[in-house]
Amino acid sequence: MSVHLFLSAGRGPQECAWALARLLRRLEADATRQNVEIRRVESVPGERPDTYRSVLIQISGAGAEAFAASWTGTLCWQAPSPYRTSTSRKNWYVIAQPCEVDVPRTTFREADVDVVACRTGGPGGQHRNKASTAVRATHRPSGIVVVVDTERQFGLNRRIAMRLLRQRIEDGDSAAERAAVTGRWRIHDELVRGNPIRVERLEKSPS
Repeated sequence: MSVHLFLSAGRGPQECAWALARLLRRLEADATRQNVEIRRVESVPGERPDTYRSVLIQISGAGAEAFAASWTGTLCWQAPSPYRTSTSRKNWYVIAQPCEVDVPRTTFREADVDVVACRTGGPGGQHRNKASTAVRATHRPSGIVVVVDTERQFGLNRRIAMRLLRQRIEDGDSAAERAAVTGRWRIHDELVRGNPIRVERLEKSPS
């Protein structure tokens, strides 16, 4: 079982990118305690060293879903700003949301296509009207249908129909991948400051 979680500092100040790096370490430590594996898939660094604007992680293991759920939502890192001593603000917010990453690709097989000969109207002379040379091709898994009557031979129309179906399926897969990326980056704007599901703080050194 595997889940992807996207952590973002949103449009917040550089302290939020600093907070994200520290919350990520807390998350990874929590995962070790719960015997869950964490892998950093990709990250966008912040302006300062050891900060992140966003990080995409993969969570694997028997308890991956439950673990991801326990870290999903607004997270708060509570500590004074390391960059601005003049500010009294101590709460820095980060959002964590599950996201789609591995959009499955459709495998095109001609065996999955139903091809039916049909007649179509329009120009083309007596032959086109009397003979069923047009092709109606349906890709069963996706439901995509194309009708081709550009040629006078059934075989040529069938070949064109297969090419069109393959292209439409590839275009659909590409659109799904772009939508997944867009959805992931939209999370940047979904950060709600306040009412965090977790508040983490600096650990006090033993006296």
